[in-house]
Amino acid sequence: MINVFPAATRHFADLGWLRSHPSFSFGAYYDPDRTGFSVMRVCNDDYLTPGKGFGAHPHSDMEIVSIVLAGLIRHEDNLGNSVVSSFGEVQRMSAGTGVIHTEFNASEEEELRLLQLWFMPKERGLAPSYEASRFDVDKLHNALLPVVSDKALEQGASIGQNMTIYLSKLEKGKQLDYAVEQGRKQFIYMIEGQLQTHGETLAAGDTAQIEAADELIFTAIEPAFFMLVDLP
Repeated sequence: MINVFPAATRHFADLGWLRSHPSFSFGAYYDPDRTGFSVMRVCNDDYLTPGKGFGAHPHSDMEIVSIVLAGLIRHEDNLGNSVVSSFGEVQRMSAGTGVIHTEFNASEEEELRLLQLWFMPKERGLAPSYEASRFDVDKLHNALLPVVSDKALEQGASIGQNMTIYLSKLEKGKQLDYAVEQGRKQFIYMIEGQLQTHGETLAAGDTAQIEAADELIFTAIEPAFFMLVDLP
């Protein structure tokens, strides 16, 4: 079963310094029918103007992933981390018993675009931790590249939940097959382009939630850049 949520039906918030497209209820936006999927609670496609960002704020018992799509992001926290990341890099923060951090556009000239993802942890009350990692962007082409996982990766970040985040850039006309483990769920976010899967066509900004599939076949109608999240 696949449920598609077209981009036009998703909430949009414009605060001037921040333009955000949340997939689920977030902040002042609340939809009782869109509060998460499996252990996923947040999937925000955010655009931050130069030099602007989120001031110091706390988190606890949440796995938080930031994937940079364009520009530069600066992360600082009370654990002593201060990191600037760009496209091809992922930041993962396990909030655990509590952490305070900031996230800002590190450029004074270029807009920042990032995917902000939150997941419930597999285990609560752990010590907070942070990790920044890099992956080879060339390996995105016509492949599903795992960039965050609880399984060991050659490149990418670890996470305290039974899940994997994949990114892919699929050329027009190319096809990818993904074998689904029984009982697992999948979330798709279309970053750019147009993709067909499970009998549905997805365009930029569309999301899809999939349950009880045996296999997923992705075919690029146009060059497609997308994220696949495999969830318990």
